[in-house]
Amino acid sequence: MAPVHDDAGTWAGRRVLVTGADGFLGSHLTERLLALGATVAALVRPSSVVGTAGHALRNLAGVEHALDRIIAADVAGSDAVAFVVDWQPERILHLAAEAYVDRSFDHPAEVLRSNLDGTLRVLEAARRCPRLERVLVTSSSEIYGDAQTPAIDETHPLQPTSPYAASKLAADRLAYAYHRTYALPVAIIRPFNTFGPRHPYDVIPKFVARALRGEPLVIHGSGEQSRDFSYVDDTIRALLVMGDHPAALGRTVNFGTGVATTIRALAERIVALTGSRSPIEHGPARTAEVSRLCCDHGLATRLFGWRPRVDLDEGLVRTIAWARERASR
Repeated sequence: MAPVHDDAGTWAGRRVLVTGADGFLGSHLTERLLALGATVAALVRPSSVVGTAGHALRNLAGVEHALDRIIAADVAGSDAVAFVVDWQPERILHLAAEAYVDRSFDHPAEVLRSNLDGTLRVLEAARRCPRLERVLVTSSSEIYGDAQTPAIDETHPLQPTSPYAASKLAADRLAYAYHRTYALPVAIIRPFNTFGPRHPYDVIPKFVARALRGEPLVIHGSGEQSRDFSYVDDTIRALLVMGDHPAALGRTVNFGTGVATTIRALAERIVALTGSRSPIEHGPARTAEVSRLCCDHGLATRLFGWRPRVDLDEGLVRTIAWARERASR
């Protein structure tokens, strides 16, 4: 087995660009990189500020002063390439994406543009950065579709069931093609369902918010569909190792807990941990929903000594505490 990888790696003093830096995962990653001594540029969505292009940070406002540069740009726009090349990063950690699956049902073209064209722009910028050591592209477990084995490893068939999943698969394979065609130092991470503080959508934050308000927790379908829920700290460790470890170059690696939890069991745990009286109800099944996702993280363990450290209950306790504190403000 590989030795356990030091999270600190070789980040101190490195010029690191994070796309999607103000999002859920991106903000946690950016804070960790700053703590490790990296020089960080944050690429964030532009916002309209008095009629001009600007930015209004949601999650990184507390560390804005520590960032070397804030690039407010559409990651799928042509300007993004010029902005990235101008800063000349040594490492690019690409997290920017339209990540809400349901949005892809009504706006497939917009989701494809953000996820595929955005990745194309990042890869093209990376080709023009002579000091580049690594470009990490964030894929998704959704690209596998329904699990055909008890746990999904990297050889599992790729059968996306939603336009979102298809867009992530296209970006995933484009990144691999750039590695093979241009010898670009690409690594591809496929994280399973990540949750934790700052997550604005998906089942866990929705259930937690409803439970704290005493509202019904509505399960779509039978509730027997299952997911591999990873706490954000473990996924950040995964991003750091994939962005730094020599063995990650040219590889595609899964990261998750290896434990599948049904949505019904998840709802029951959240009700219990919040002390809520919320009833659990059922509604219509969701469109194109995958019935089971469970990660085989064996490759990550063999290559890097990576294993999950935070189990579901501990992650839920931390997430609920954060949600309570936020609601009390």
